Amino acid sequence: MDLRFPTSLSLDGSDAMNPDPDYSAAYAIIRTDAGDGLEGHGFTFTIGRGNQLCVSAIEAYAPYVVGRDLDEVLSDMGAFWRSLAGESQLRWLGPEKGVVHLALAAVVNAVWDLYAKKEGKPLWKLLADMTPEQIVALVDFRHIGDELSPEAALDMLRRLEPTKQQRIESITANGLPAYTTSAGWLGYDDDKMRRLAREAIDAGFTHMKIKVGRDLDDDLRRTALLREEIGPDRYLMVDANQVWNVDEAIKWIQALAPYNPWWIEEPTSPDDVLGHAEIARQVAPIRVATGEHIQNRVMFKQFLQAKGMGVCQIDACRVGGVNENIAIMLLAAQHNIPVCPHAGGVGLCEYVQHLSIFNYIAVAGNLDDVVVEFVDHLHEHFVDPCIVDNGHYVVPSLPGYSAEILADSREKHRYPDGQIWVSRS
Repeated sequence: MDLRFPTSLSLDGSDAMNPDPDYSAAYAIIRTDAGDGLEGHGFTFTIGRGNQLCVSAIEAYAPYVVGRDLDEVLSDMGAFWRSLAGESQLRWLGPEKGVVHLALAAVVNAVWDLYAKKEGKPLWKLLADMTPEQIVALVDFRHIGDELSPEAALDMLRRLEPTKQQRIESITANGLPAYTTSAGWLGYDDDKMRRLAREAIDAGFTHMKIKVGRDLDDDLRRTALLREEIGPDRYLMVDANQVWNVDEAIKWIQALAPYNPWWIEEPTSPDDVLGHAEIARQVAPIRVATGEHIQNRVMFKQFLQAKGMGVCQIDACRVGGVNENIAIMLLAAQHNIPVCPHAGGVGLCEYVQHLSIFNYIAVAGNLDDVVVEFVDHLHEHFVDPCIVDNGHYVVPSLPGYSAEILADSREKHRYPDGQIWVSRS
């Protein structure tokens, strides 16, 4: 189904590349025929127009999912992933990129939600309870084996296996560090930015992000404003959402440098591996963060090889769902690059908390320089909304992937015939 939320009315999510987004979900529900009410919910994120293309692509995967035996699928989720990602005619449209790959994520994530509910565990715990051998079996090493072999991945996971329980106890007690983007949307006026920054400080956030890239003088003024509000000791990150050329990015970031940004996010085209590497060389020690629009594990491999990524920003549904994100987390761990997921969109906070918790427990083994994006929008529409307390995600405890949108919200926000959209027409 095509679900859209009219966030453009308040300019929530606005940035230099996307001035008027309507946060949207191309949404899939997968049911069994067992009569037990078991359902898996999954979605991929868009910003409105074009969401119907992802819905159509999800429907195109249906013949490869409907009718399959659930136990067989769950016994080898790696093979299931490869059977969908490798379907030749759909793959040809990518391969492993674009609309079909976004749709793949919705389907794969829905099956993982189903799996976790069947086992009675939150997704992070389902993954954390797997052996290193089971985790490696989830990953498609094709086209990344020159950088990370199954044997090397297995060695990494085995080294952390004896101490997993300690990290489970630690993160359950202390939570997952978060940062907020909610004060820094490009469409907000100064008074709103100041108010939201103060509210974020009161809520315990030590890291905040601001959108830049529309006008240099205005960016300098707004960045100075936010730095003034948060003080010299808190972390400030800036996000250009791809708008600059490489040389322009270097000059613009150097102009912002007096405000001590911790990272610059998406400074240029998300496909430009060598451009990111050049920017990273020129603006160091400011880190280059990217990943939310990187299309697959192969490109993540290249960014890491080229040293064009100082912060790895996985997205729960830009690449092919849980399986491919595990591959990317393993690559980042091999390069000792922190994974700080992108979560600016409906449901992404709900998703990525599970991935980050699992990454800490089983893959990276530490939280050094790790902060996970939190955007305080639309959580009220979820059955199991994420909870952030004192600047930290509270570890989710309900079975599933926290992906299920309330039935009433689905009906109201269905496009174009839901109540929210009919009332606007």
